[in-house]
Amino acid sequence: MLTPKQHELLCFIHNSLEESGVSPSFEEMKDALGLKSKSGVHRLISALEERGFLRRLPNRARALEVTKLPEGGNLKPAASNVINIAPEQAPSAPLKEIPVAANNDVIEIPLHGKIAAGVPIEALEGQSALSVPAALLGSGEHYALEVSGDSMIEAGILDGDYALIQRTETARNGEIVVALVHDEEATLKYLFKDNGQVRLDPANPAYEPQIFGAGEVRIQGKMAGLLRRYN
Repeated sequence: MLTPKQHELLCFIHNSLEESGVSPSFEEMKDALGLKSKSGVHRLISALEERGFLRRLPNRARALEVTKLPEGGNLKPAASNVINIAPEQAPSAPLKEIPVAANNDVIEIPLHGKIAAGVPIEALEGQSALSVPAALLGSGEHYALEVSGDSMIEAGILDGDYALIQRTETARNGEIVVALVHDEEATLKYLFKDNGQVRLDPANPAYEPQIFGAGEVRIQGKMAGLLRRYN
């Protein structure tokens, strides 16, 4: 499941290529997504690569290949599935459009209080429930957390949103996870593990990454979707 910003970037690249035959620049992607810096675009592209939606072409500078489309996406078939961020253009190959999910059922999942997208705060166990379209969730057990803070805004996760979390104790680098720090504070961040350390990255240049020893952080779930209410 992609975050809204990841899906928006994939749509923008794909549809720009369809309309003009040229991939947008990092500057154009930054402006289209309303990001403050190109580093946010780099993080989104890395996350899409981690999830298997993009692949870097080894013998072509700054070129990416779209390897699959998101389920339920509204992407239109493009003339090519090769995304060039450099001026040169790759050989074309048609993409197949994936049908929109037909599951309109609504299910209830536990709502376990608030989680920080900023300085870690406690994720509270509560008795509330949140009604969620089943199409937003994949397999496995899920729960919801209300987001507090702005450190994940460049991933499209805003204060007051509801993060839909798949319960798991493992995650890959680049995935957005619920990380329990020192068994007492939980936070929502990008996960990166390297050389026995765990780095929790924000998606807001105003915040610094947090680095911990491997034994100081436990994964309690990974991001599966997002709900936003408009008042």
